[in-house]
Amino acid sequence: MKTYRTLDPEEITLLRGQGCEAEDWGRVLFSGDDSGSLRHIRNVQFSGTVLFGRFSGEFSLPGGLRKHAGLRDVTLHNVTVGDDCCIENIRGYIAAYEIGEKTLIENVDVIVTEPASTFGNGIEVSVLNETGGREVTITDLLGAQTAYMMAMYRHRPVLTERLRKIACDYAETCRSDTGRIGSGVTIRNTGAITSVRVGDACTIIGAGRLQNGSINSNAVAPVTVGYGVVAEDFIISSGSRVEDNTTITRCFVGQSCILGHGYSASDSLFFSNCQGENGEACAIFAGPFTVTHHKSTLLIAGMFSFMNAGSGSNQSNHMYKLGPIHQGILERGAKTASDSYILWPSRVGAFSLVMGRHVTHSDTTALPFSYLIEQGNATYLVPGVNLRSVGTIRDAQKWPRRDKRTDPEKLDIINFNLLSPYTIQKMFKGIKLLRNLQYASGLLSDEYAYHSTKIRNHSLVKGIGYYEMAITKFLGNSLISRLGNASYPSDEALQAALAPDTPVGKGDWVDISGLIAPKSEISALMNRIEADEICTVEDVNAAFREMHAHYYSYEWTWAYERFAEFFGIDPARMTRSDAVEIIRKWQKAVIDLDKMLYEDARKEFSLASMTGFGADGSREIKEKDFENVRGDFESNAFVKAVLMHIDVKRALGDDAIARLQA
Repeated sequence: MKTYRTLDPEEITLLRGQGCEAEDWGRVLFSGDDSGSLRHIRNVQFSGTVLFGRFSGEFSLPGGLRKHAGLRDVTLHNVTVGDDCCIENIRGYIAAYEIGEKTLIENVDVIVTEPASTFGNGIEVSVLNETGGREVTITDLLGAQTAYMMAMYRHRPVLTERLRKIACDYAETCRSDTGRIGSGVTIRNTGAITSVRVGDACTIIGAGRLQNGSINSNAVAPVTVGYGVVAEDFIISSGSRVEDNTTITRCFVGQSCILGHGYSASDSLFFSNCQGENGEACAIFAGPFTVTHHKSTLLIAGMFSFMNAGSGSNQSNHMYKLGPIHQGILERGAKTASDSYILWPSRVGAFSLVMGRHVTHSDTTALPFSYLIEQGNATYLVPGVNLRSVGTIRDAQKWPRRDKRTDPEKLDIINFNLLSPYTIQKMFKGIKLLRNLQYASGLLSDEYAYHSTKIRNHSLVKGIGYYEMAITKFLGNSLISRLGNASYPSDEALQAALAPDTPVGKGDWVDISGLIAPKSEISALMNRIEADEICTVEDVNAAFREMHAHYYSYEWTWAYERFAEFFGIDPARMTRSDAVEIIRKWQKAVIDLDKMLYEDARKEFSLASMTGFGADGSREIKEKDFENVRGDFESNAFVKAVLMHIDVKRALGDDAIARLQA
């Protein structure tokens, strides 16, 4: 705890001689013993109680300019300034702030905290429905999972009210008449900053206006707020960048997000690793890895995650009747192609691709990994085809690598698995659904109608095959992972090893904006919140982390129940020869899927893909130019990875079979 002293008469005389004045010099307090620091205080107006430390350090600015710490040309009212700060050329004043050490503030209009501010905490964001009804109360510690519960579980009013109270209770702990600017902060050439709490190591350069918010920067995950940014009623989490004329109003920006190039957002939530550039967002729930780069792209009243929006993507959330009341969901991994359009309400299944304009309110949640294609003003559905797409696999591989969060305290729980009980349960339902369509309309029908979409016969048949391969791959993966490197001298030893560790995991699974978990565990958590057993934001986040930590144990419990249904083999009575049979089916499914990926990748090296290469030359020049730019097919990193994956999985299966047969 620092101790402060009043200035002696000689020090006051020195400061007056340097153009300084005070309403009451008795309320101007100094923590240093060396009066030499006072030489770096010039043209300062002290008002109210002002505390400051020593000024002995220097700042190195771009271009090699060095600037000594000190106070110059500024009015301070009820401000505490830490050691070795440099504050100068404040056109208005700084009022009601505590400023940390080694912070540089220059060329700013005004920095002030209004009474009883909560710095963005407690703001209600009207996601999905612009007219209200799904408000999420934002806080510094808001995670994607908590926000999902607040927004989507309105059928449990006690739950949503308890979550709102938990958030408001946290906001009250933030309420203060005094703001804080942390240590190692740089604020330069910026307009008005009003009731904004700024964390350590933050950089704010050229921002237009910041009002009522928190910038939760820290030394290991600093935040940058850049030129032209206007932000009001907001929270920006650690590691994020908001810059280049971005405008946000009533928004939460999660960890390691990037918003820039004139992006505009209102009443929206962006969770970990989202990117928004050039376009516009209104009332969206952007789960982890939601990406939109293009000027003409509008995301509105939708829920997304692991999503990439193509240029010109658009949605409509009203039909000119009762206003903007409709909403839509693109489940995890869904993508939109250029100039796609969806009329809400609609729901698109996980890892699906939307191409063209769709105005029929389709619901394809039971048919993941599909294409939705516009043909003749109708929506055609191609089930399961995305399982053989190179793009889908590349996305699944890149998401973990693109997790830029460096903050050890991660707010969002993210499960990156492409195949999980969440997607595989949909495939089970999808196979049943497609076979029922065949039964109802006949095996020889040219087309089948499903939820305002059309499915061609050959697409339906292939879709069943794709889903069966994916289910075989998932269950085989689970079995081999469970077997590990152990040996099993008897069938009884195998059956004992396969027995689940926990009963948790049976039944339906859900994707809670990045967290994949049994629905039973989510319901149990909601019951605890409603019963007031969980009372803080921190405890809610901890409960989600605990759930995620047991994912693979829960996953095996779910998979264990599926062997009898899919393979006709009861795992409680599974013999070693049964396990060998399943592993051989798994090997074939994995290799067949990889071969499809291999052939899909080959299309990127076809002669048609070389169009535009080899300008003014022959076919040979075109091929040479293409190879020098893109490389040859066999040397492509992804292609080599697919071939290596085939070898690795074949060897893994052979090893497991050898140990079972030993």
